[in-house]
Amino acid sequence: MRKKVVSGLLCAAMAASLIGGCSSKSTQSTQSGSEAPETTAKEAATEKGTGSAEGKVVNIYVWNDEFKARYEDYYASKLPAGYTVNFVTTPSENNAYQNALDEALLNQADAKADDKVDMFLVEADYILKYVKSDSSLDLKEIGITEQDMSKQYNYTKEIAQDSNGAQKGISWQGCPGLYIYRRSIAKDVLGTDDPAEVQKAIHDWDSFDKTAEKMKEKGYFMVSGFDDSYRTFSNNVSAPWVDGNKVVIDPNMEKWVEQTKNYTDKGYNQKTILWAAEWAAGQGPEGKVFGYFMPAWGVDFVMAGNSLATAEADGGKQEVGNGCYGDWAATIGPESYNWGGTWLCAANGTDNPEIVADIMRTICCDDATMKKIVEEKNDFVNNKTVMEELAKSDYKSAFLGGQNPLQMYCDAAEKIDMSKISPYDQGLNEEFQTAMHDYFNGTVDKDTAIKNFYTAITEKYPELKTE
Repeated sequence: MRKKVVSGLLCAAMAASLIGGCSSKSTQSTQSGSEAPETTAKEAATEKGTGSAEGKVVNIYVWNDEFKARYEDYYASKLPAGYTVNFVTTPSENNAYQNALDEALLNQADAKADDKVDMFLVEADYILKYVKSDSSLDLKEIGITEQDMSKQYNYTKEIAQDSNGAQKGISWQGCPGLYIYRRSIAKDVLGTDDPAEVQKAIHDWDSFDKTAEKMKEKGYFMVSGFDDSYRTFSNNVSAPWVDGNKVVIDPNMEKWVEQTKNYTDKGYNQKTILWAAEWAAGQGPEGKVFGYFMPAWGVDFVMAGNSLATAEADGGKQEVGNGCYGDWAATIGPESYNWGGTWLCAANGTDNPEIVADIMRTICCDDATMKKIVEEKNDFVNNKTVMEELAKSDYKSAFLGGQNPLQMYCDAAEKIDMSKISPYDQGLNEEFQTAMHDYFNGTVDKDTAIKNFYTAITEKYPELKTE
């Protein structure tokens, strides 16, 4: 078995997690193999980067259940008999997921076959940390070809390449963002809920501000809280967060601070924090929030769930609309942006490269599978052919009142530029938002908030400088 070399930031993160004791706990859920014959999952793969003895457990490291649901719905029945897929789940908060993953990867070379990390998932905010390290394999080593990925959006491929151009990750989804607004509020304030007409009222930030004032006059909020517009600004910066090893606050982030403070002081938002119960309540039947900046995953994975209720029906429980499901629509908003994205990486040292490759190829490359994901889950998949076909079809989103928003997503996806990311983005974005919350609430002035941000990030990333 080849001894794995861990490099750069990943090595530092692993060392930090070990020194800190890595106290975060992982929860594991197991998916047993099907009785289907072992066929497509046993295609040829090179031996480089794989273990010498093959186990029967495929360990996949994740931070939530989103990919697990995709796996169970679109691949589980193909898993060869005798194999088990085990999802090792650690929430993302406070870098807990990365710390748990780093420790597992650090121990990869000496782990038993059934304990090895086979696949791990990463987000855009820290993908560079892993694709530029030896912890991930070049996908061609497990049989994923350029042809397999030929229909994918360019940014999803470029972001997952190392400095030598090796493809180290693959994604089933694209994450272009739109502005998702409530139809009934649009009719009340703007006199129409037509996406084209609503777009005219928010086509740039000046018009967005003017509409926010109109919303306030009628008792509504333009956005829910402090963090809602963050990704429209952070995804359109002029330079990465980190220049060399120095943290630089981009002028576009200053614009977000200025706008959010203005919206807070004028009552254009509810002073909520992203993902909090109060933030989610704005998407429910009593909500007074006009709209949310969301990518496709946010519409299906977040908003749709917050607009459903559980009711007794036919002797059992089922989800039903709670009065606002369908009272939503999508439009472009003032600026194109990207929010998030999940990439699958093959772990260096995996002893199940063929199954890892087949999962990737099925969920991330197969036209028929990806079309089902859009039609059944309302996700935006990383396949130009599939998305353009559905954009021109009779596809309808029930949550969006029967609207087909896919062409807007397709157009936005072509504009995504992920060249300004850094390996530290998750921590820097989180700490910047947290520090500014106190400023928005008026408990500290802006200079103090920035100082608090610098203190937090130097504790999290000692190698970075702020001056």
